[in-house]
Amino acid sequence: MPLDTRIHAAVLTLLLSAVACQATAQDSPLERLRHYVEIDTTNPPGNEARGVAYLANVLDEAGIPYQTAESAPGRGNLWARLEGGELPALVLLHHVDVVPADGDAWTTPPFTAVARDGMLAGRGTLDTKALGIAHLEAFLALHRDGRVLNRDVIFMATADEEAGGRLGAGWLVEHHPESFAGAGFLLNEGGAGIASAHGTRFQVELAQKRPMWLRLVATDRPGHGSSPRPTSAPARLVAALERIRTRPFPPRVVVPVRRMFAGIAAHVGPPWSEPFADLDRAVGDAAFLADLQAAKPHLHALLRNTCSITVLSGSAKINVVPPTASAELDCRILPDEDAAAFRAALEARIADDNIRIEPLLNFAAAASSADTELFRLLERVITRHHPAAPVVPTVAGGFTDSHFFRELGIASYGFAPFVIPESDLGGIHGNDERIGIATFEQGVAIMTEIVRRFAGEDTP
Repeated sequence: MPLDTRIHAAVLTLLLSAVACQATAQDSPLERLRHYVEIDTTNPPGNEARGVAYLANVLDEAGIPYQTAESAPGRGNLWARLEGGELPALVLLHHVDVVPADGDAWTTPPFTAVARDGMLAGRGTLDTKALGIAHLEAFLALHRDGRVLNRDVIFMATADEEAGGRLGAGWLVEHHPESFAGAGFLLNEGGAGIASAHGTRFQVELAQKRPMWLRLVATDRPGHGSSPRPTSAPARLVAALERIRTRPFPPRVVVPVRRMFAGIAAHVGPPWSEPFADLDRAVGDAAFLADLQAAKPHLHALLRNTCSITVLSGSAKINVVPPTASAELDCRILPDEDAAAFRAALEARIADDNIRIEPLLNFAAAASSADTELFRLLERVITRHHPAAPVVPTVAGGFTDSHFFRELGIASYGFAPFVIPESDLGGIHGNDERIGIATFEQGVAIMTEIVRRFAGEDTP
């Protein structure tokens, strides 16, 4: 089993031995998910090597070779490949890390997988350890089948997605391109089945708003807090932020968003169905936009470029007016937006030569087409299992690791094969994250069917 030189063999051996008693070839998918959830991979600091060790032990039990690599101490990544024919390879990608959880705010301990009332609760059950186990089970099934595959299938588990992926998928793209060599398709997080009072729909993510994270740094003369000057760095910064807050970017409907709103219109109920079906008219109504932002901010965000004020920094002492003050903005721009034009519009709102803009994070524009054999297969399999549920191509307001691969021309789809009640979506990055046990088990079967058919049995 080849290992990247960055990961110390002795450390991996210790990790593997620590989880060996948990991972057996006879474990059910649910048991695997329970074990995986109970491995604390909170980012920061990550410690994804713990989760990688568990996955590696499962692959060892199955006799499947794999490779692991650490981008930094404890920041583990893993990939394994089942070899097949010459068709473009399929990557099954999920991230090992999870966001922090405040145990005092949870009904059950976040890193104890608790089964209750048909649900399995625990941090990572939705984001994205259940998806990772569904990928793993499909991968193991292909290996057990022993059939000749028409393409390679790659199982990939990465670090750091919750902090931007630079120590995970982005690091593999830069340092280990062999991990996804020959890939033409990728399945990742970003979409799922959503059940509401108005029916169930499956959303498959094809594009994302692009992050443009920025730091604003204001400068001015420092002084004593008892003697205010006409201007100061904090005052300049506050004034600029207020101009940004009170002057939202104009609404604009891009083609994939228009299609997405039309696709979900029948499943959102009043008062949304009618305006969603005629979005171009609706965005001209300021009252509609205000109501949408209040009720469904994640959908409102798809209709314009946005900036959230998230981090503020000034003096370390109450009676000192500092020479500099800074703020960090989480800006998200529409998929087709010109980054330079957006920055110019933001500078016009700031309107202060004593404030400079420092870029922190920015991705290139990238999207995937729905006109592919894999997307058509997703539609067929979903429809077979959920005949009444439409399949809706969607745009995500957030971002996932898919953008790293889309930028390389790999058709990437956000798709989890689970039906999630709309009321449970708040558990993603929130409290009491959980997944239905029955939908998880059905989802494992659906993912296995998709991978089996795409790797050799299906005729597009």
